[in-house]
Parts: sequence; C-alpha cells; structure tokens
Amino acid sequence: MSDTWWRDAVIYQIYPRSFADTDGDGVGNIAGVTRRIDHLAALGVDAVWLSPFYPSPWADGGYDVSDFRDVDPLLGTLDDFDALVAAAHERGIRVIVDIVPNHTSHRHTWFQQALAAAPGSPERERYIFRDGKGPDGSLPPSNWESRFGGPAWTRVADGQWYLHLFAREQPDLNWANPEVRAEFLDILRYWSRRGVDGFRVDVAYALMKDLTEPLRDVVLVPDAESNGLSDITVNPDHPHWDRPETHEIYREWRQVFEEFDPPRIAVAEAWLPSDRLVRYLRSDELQQAFNFEFLRCPWDAVAYRKVIDTSIADATSVGTVATWVLSNHDVVRPASHFGLPPGTDLTAWLLSDGTDPAPDLALGLRRARAAALLELALPGSTYIYQGEELGLPEVADLPAEVLEDPKWERTGHTAKGRDGCRVPIPWERSGPSFGFGTAAGWLPQPGGWGDLSVEAQTGDPDSTLELFRTAIRERRAFSRDESFAWDDGRDQGDVLAFRRGPDVLVLVNTGPAAVPLPEGEVIVASADVSGGTLPADTTVWLRGRWEDAAD
Repeated sequence: MSDTWWRDAVIYQIYPRSFADTDGDGVGNIAGVTRRIDHLAALGVDAVWLSPFYPSPWADGGYDVSDFRDVDPLLGTLDDFDALVAAAHERGIRVIVDIVPNHTSHRHTWFQQALAAAPGSPERERYIFRDGKGPDGSLPPSNWESRFGGPAWTRVADGQWYLHLFAREQPDLNWANPEVRAEFLDILRYWSRRGVDGFRVDVAYALMKDLTEPLRDVVLVPDAESNGLSDITVNPDHPHWDRPETHEIYREWRQVFEEFDPPRIAVAEAWLPSDRLVRYLRSDELQQAFNFEFLRCPWDAVAYRKVIDTSIADATSVGTVATWVLSNHDVVRPASHFGLPPGTDLTAWLLSDGTDPAPDLALGLRRARAAALLELALPGSTYIYQGEELGLPEVADLPAEVLEDPKWERTGHTAKGRDGCRVPIPWERSGPSFGFGTAAGWLPQPGGWGDLSVEAQTGDPDSTLELFRTAIRERRAFSRDESFAWDDGRDQGDVLAFRRGPDVLVLVNTGPAAVPLPEGEVIVASADVSGGTLPADTTVWLRGRWEDAAD
C-alpha cells in the first residue's frame, strides 16, 4: 500500500445507523456495511470513513462514546468489525474510523468515577470541573455556550460544574491531563492494530482549553450554523477553540501513526479559516483537514475561485493537498441547499419543514451534480457522504416526535437539527424501507425514494449514481498529477475553467445562460452538452490538445 494513497483518494462517509440493516430492527449495523461493500467497490472509492459505532447511549448520534474500544451491541460486535475491515481490504478499500477525543459520554466509566469522587480528585481532573460564580456558586464558571444551545456548564450534586461544549451528556475531557493523552495514544494503537488505516478526528480544534483562573468570558455570537467560525472571528484568542497548544497533541499522534506500515493517517474536523486550518497539516501533524469553506461556498464562480485559490495555496505551503467536501452528516444535503435562494437561513428553513422557501429540487440536483464534478476534478482528495451519489435531498419535514438530534431539545425547539440528512438511504425500488432492511428505518423515508434507489439508478446513463461512477473512474487518469492551472482565456465571468494533467480541461458554468463549448472529447458531463454549448449549472470534463494556459 502506498504511504501517500490519501493525497488523491475518494473517501466515502458511512453513517452506520442509516446505511444498511441486516437484523430487521430498523437500525443499520456493521454487518450491513459488509453486506453492501460491493456497492462501494462498484462506485470506485478508495476508502470508507465510518461515523461512530462505539458503545453509546446515543444522546448525540453516537458521538457520546462510553467505550472507545468496542462496538455498540445495537450495531454488532468486534468480530463484525473485523469482518468488515477484511472485506474492505480484499477490495482495495481502506477503512477510516471516527475518533472522538474532545469528550466522552456521561456514562463512560471515567465520568461515573468523577461524579463519585470529591472535588479536586484525580478522577475529576480527567474532566473540567470548576466551582461556580456568585456567593453560593450558583452561576456557571464562565459564559461559554454549548454548540447545541444553552450554557456549556452543568452543575452536579456537590455544587461543582462540568464543561460540555456539546450536549450535557458529553462532558469535555481535560487534555492538559497526561492520563487523558496516554489513553488516546493507546486507543489509536488499538484500532490501528485491528487494521484501521486512519482516523477522522471529531472537533479536532477544541481539545485544549485556556483554564487559567478566572476563566475568560467570550464575546458571544448567536450563529447556530457557524460551528464556532463566527466565535473565532470575534475572539481570535479564543479560550476553547483552536488553542495553539492543541498542535502538541497531534505531534504526539503523528509519532504513533508512523509506528505502523503503512503509516496511519488522520483527517481533522475543524471549522476554521483556511490560514488557521492549514496549521494542522504541517509535516509533523495530521495529513488532512476538511475544507468547510468549500462546502459553505455559494454557487458562484467568483466565490469558488477565491476558495480554490486559497485552499490550494495554503495546502501547498505546508507540502500537502487540499481536501474537498460538499456534504456530511451535519449539514443540509447539497441537492436541497443548492436549490434554495442564496443566503437562506437553513435553521429557519428546516423549522418550516422545508417549505419557506420551497426549494427548486430540480435546480438543486442539477447544481449538486455540477458541484460534484467540480469537486472531483480538483487536485487533492475528496470526501462524499452516503446518498450523495444518489442525489438524495434533505428530508426537511421529519415530524417532531421522531427527531433525535440534541439540538432540538437544547435550543427549545428553535433548531430542528441534523436528522434530515441522516435518514436511511434507499437500495431498492420497493419494500418497507426500500431495501435498507426488512422493517421501516429508525427515521422515516419519503415515499418516492424508491426512484432514487441504487437499484433504480444502476444502468441508467443519466442517473446521478452512474455520473459518480464514471467520474470516479475517469479521474484516475489525472488525479495523481497534482498540477492545477486556471485557463485564463476561458476562466472568466460565470465560467470556471482549469487544466488537470496534460490534456484535461474542466469547465463549470455557474451562470444563467449557456456558453460555447470548445471542441474536445467529452469525458463526463453533469448535463447534456451534445448541442455544442455548456448549459447553465453544468460541469464538463474535456480531453484534447489545448493551447498553454496563461501564467
């Protein structure tokens, strides 16, 4: 296996509870991933990333982990996990697993020990406990807020408070504690020895906190969709986002990765501006970080140019490549958000059950297909989220009684949360869950999803699934060549134009009108280009002999 396989990899995210169910309980499981592994092989992906499958009370979709070295019985066993890794490796597919180092579940043995111990005890020092403010300590130690709404502090029976940047069921670990650091080094080795090829690091930029007393308050920014980006902009020396000491942790991790052959890799989830994000990608830290500026970019050529230029330049400055992403288990699906008016408040839109405004789903899917071809043509690696290859829309009208995202309750029902992108995916045209399992899934699927299923789209040359299969196959001809150049003669206005490799020209029309298409062999196109023009909201890859692009 190449040590640098990840530099041009296509990596497929699996949310296990919503991928495939083999035991009829309505919840996807590890055996379901193994059962459907040939779909991933046919798609042509290089690796899979599994969202958490560890034992958990499921207060936050499995990101509240009670045991970092096992599989939740709801999803299977360690034997099931080993079988999945073997099946993936047999097909040349690598396996990346989520690691959740910022916090544990409140049911984790460590936290239960902390609650039973006295203030100031070694057990409490694994977490962040503090006395409250005010004469009786009844006020939180600082004004820090949970990303799920409300204060980031919860009071326990003896009067102290513990920190949780997310749900109260997710107490933050104290990464200034050597015992915490040693524990996670052992966890990395444990899964690496089981054959795992890499790790996706949840909330990678939040581990270290400035715990200097008194704790610093911050300027609060009410922005449910910023994931901390707005907070950092207003508070550049933030007490709990992107602390400089965090990089020491990843230097230790990188040494562990290098113990294995080939070395294990890691991708950071860090909602940061590009110039801060790239610091996590220095040669002695992590290899990848999700490019959320690209994910959040509007469908606009000028905006894309800026994000692409900045991302490539910053990655190059530390000797790595950009990592492109359009979707994941935390955001509204591209086929829906690209069909909404620019600037739509997605939190309010979800509260309206997706009706205010009503998305243009045909436009959204057209742009999502074009954006996928843009993403797959860029130098570096690409992450795609399960169902993205099917063009699935957001299920915005889930009824309140089925919602599980903690945002719903923590915000007092003012933010519906992320369940709409986590609905079980359809495999077959019919059945109680369109082939997801033998029973209805844990979240209800829309009635028309059979037409979007893998079965319905396979063999249809115009389908989104076949578009992804073709693009992933064809990109191999140029993806190892990391060169990239704008074609200045054609890259202007609403049209993006750039070269990949010696003979590939990529054109993306984000504007409302068709433009002339240069002569060349069509490798793949997101819409029909047979008329000699590049229609609106369309991407095409062409092969030919092109004049040199201007410097």
